Amino acid sequence: MQKNNPLHGKTLEMILKELVNHYGWEELGNRIRINCFISDPSIRSSLKFLRKTQWARDKVEQLYLETFDL
Repeated sequence: MQKNNPLHGKTLEMILKELVNHYGWEELGNRIRINCFISDPSIRSSLKFLRKTQWARDKVEQLYLETFDL
């Protein structure tokens, strides 16, 4: 059971969209230095990269937790 996990029920796409809405791509790229946020960013290309790259996904999830104080 995941009831103590603040990310439970949130998809990676939902997390990414909320971060982009909050920070914008430029600031997101400043906070997490990965090319999919810096060079021609899109939700689709970022999701593709994040689903394959665990360390980057971990950084996105951690930023989400810190940003929205979860």
